[in-house]
Amino acid sequence: MRILAIADEESKYLWDFFERSKLEGIDLIISCGDLDPRYLSFLVTFSTAPVLYVHGNHDKKYEQVPPEGCTCIEDQIYVHEGVRILGLGGSMRYKPGEHQYTEKQMEKRVRKLKFQLFRKRGFDILVAHAPAYQLNDGRDLPHQGFRVFRTLMEKYRPKYFLHGHVHMSYGRQHKRYDKYMDTHVINAYERCVFEFEDDNPQEHIR
Repeated sequence: MRILAIADEESKYLWDFFERSKLEGIDLIISCGDLDPRYLSFLVTFSTAPVLYVHGNHDKKYEQVPPEGCTCIEDQIYVHEGVRILGLGGSMRYKPGEHQYTEKQMEKRVRKLKFQLFRKRGFDILVAHAPAYQLNDGRDLPHQGFRVFRTLMEKYRPKYFLHGHVHMSYGRQHKRYDKYMDTHVINAYERCVFEFEDDNPQEHIR
């Protein structure tokens, strides 16, 4: 399964200079948040692939302008072609606002998933907006990752963890790829494509 992961910044390559051929072979599109809802609607319209999304900390506008034709996977395990995808959007709480959580609040969200996790026997892809704590995150509170994401990876050993929030255009050199235990970690900033079945995605992410 070929997956296009996107986050944080709309890709001019896809939106401003779009050609249908650029989405050929893509089986699934996953948004990790902080993208214009019209961009997601555009992608689902001109692709045969479904578009799944979680919210970023700047996605309050989705309440007024939801991404049409797309599927929100917040707080659930969504199964696509046999692949179990867990969605937990939002960032660390740093000011009043939507889609921001303290560590305890994110832990509570995870506890509420206990039955789903048991019934589905875990998950294959964790989709979040924020990174995991001390795994390609920032040291400032707004960009700090969640410890509970590391706990999820340690317990369920998903194949992939997709996140956004830490832009690769920031001064600090945030990495596109990392690995934590058995989990391949991908920063979906702007766009990247990978094969779910690939055992060495670092060599083939584009």
